[in-house]
Amino acid sequence: MCALGVGPLDRIIARSGGQAIDLATFHAHVRALAAQLPAGRHAVNLCEDRYRFLVAFCAVALRGQITLLPPSRAPAVVLDVMQRHADSYALGDAAADGTTPGGYWRMPAVLEQLAGPVPEVADDAVVVIGFTSGSTGAPKPFPKTLAAFRTSNAQNLSAVADLWGERTPSLVATVPPQHMYGMEMSVVMPLLSDATVHGGKPFFPEDVAQALAQMPEPRLLVTTPVHLRALVESGVSLPPIAGYVSATAPLEQALAQAAEARFGGELRETFGSTETCIFARRRTALETAWTPLPGVWVQPQPDGTLVHARHLPQPVPLADLMEVEADGRFHLRGRQADLLEIAGKRASLGDLTRRLLAVPGVRDGAVMQLEPDDMGVRRIAALVVAPDLTENQLLDALRGAMDPVFLPRRIRLVAALPRGETGKLPRHEALRLLEG
Repeated sequence: MCALGVGPLDRIIARSGGQAIDLATFHAHVRALAAQLPAGRHAVNLCEDRYRFLVAFCAVALRGQITLLPPSRAPAVVLDVMQRHADSYALGDAAADGTTPGGYWRMPAVLEQLAGPVPEVADDAVVVIGFTSGSTGAPKPFPKTLAAFRTSNAQNLSAVADLWGERTPSLVATVPPQHMYGMEMSVVMPLLSDATVHGGKPFFPEDVAQALAQMPEPRLLVTTPVHLRALVESGVSLPPIAGYVSATAPLEQALAQAAEARFGGELRETFGSTETCIFARRRTALETAWTPLPGVWVQPQPDGTLVHARHLPQPVPLADLMEVEADGRFHLRGRQADLLEIAGKRASLGDLTRRLLAVPGVRDGAVMQLEPDDMGVRRIAALVVAPDLTENQLLDALRGAMDPVFLPRRIRLVAALPRGETGKLPRHEALRLLEG
């Protein structure tokens, strides 16, 4: 059996609404909510408040139910996942509205407490089903047990624990807990270690600064490249930070260096997926190679990579192409679907995007390949956020950064990219802008 929240009962597991919540109070909240939940086998947790998400996640597990993590919280996506899983309901901390799925159950405004034993769940119990984005087909489900989370959490701690040593870390996360990265770093970590998590989900730079100030040192900021860039460019001051973790999208080395110079602390970029959870890390400001976490090794394949890890029941194939060094570290070389071959020359969309982002004046951007035209040709296009550049200036800069055969044939300058809450850019939204 595995306790839903480990450590002494007086340890602080979260700070929410200006209150420090100890493990005993958290357990009482979990027991009371579990007794109130509706019947069912699966639950979609839509809580915006991170502490309430944490309570609801554990209450669902204590009831023997499974939390579903759809690839997004768009109403149609949530509904599709619920329809694919029997006896599903949704729960959250907000009032129902026109976008709320049927079968929605709202948590009480004030969490009740119920005395009883420490909430426990069997190690091999499936507590979460995460879903891939579905960009290459229907979203695929990947079950997660508490035993797997316990192993992967120990690995994740090995990637960052040296940032705070023997002290108790405080976690502030800008990524939602419904995302697997957010789940691992801001839900599983405070549950299965001595970490304390901030109950909110700060978004704007000033909100992040305020949330960090509400937490005692040492502080770890769990974030994304999009939020990190906003922080660096905002001019906001942050309290002392032990370190940051970034994931969900590739992090430019220049941005990592700027963040460390601006705010202090070390920035650790992690690499993972819904299928694998986090399995590698690097200090992006100083290195380009990824170091696998303990018990992990990667095996290149012709069309991707197999990931072997202690927390995985079997090796998991990924579409990422990797070049592995003799010591086990690896370099990402894009994805098979992202590789381009034009006039006998090769490149990857990921590398072209990195070159675009390196152009002075470019704040955000993405290079992509369009759908085939009437002649069957898939042309290269770019969406760019660069308020002070014209299209011609941008093209002049790109001519010095990439082979002419890979220059975008269509460039659309926009005020902002339609990124999701984790910083990912949905292809259909990008195409809509390009074709608009």
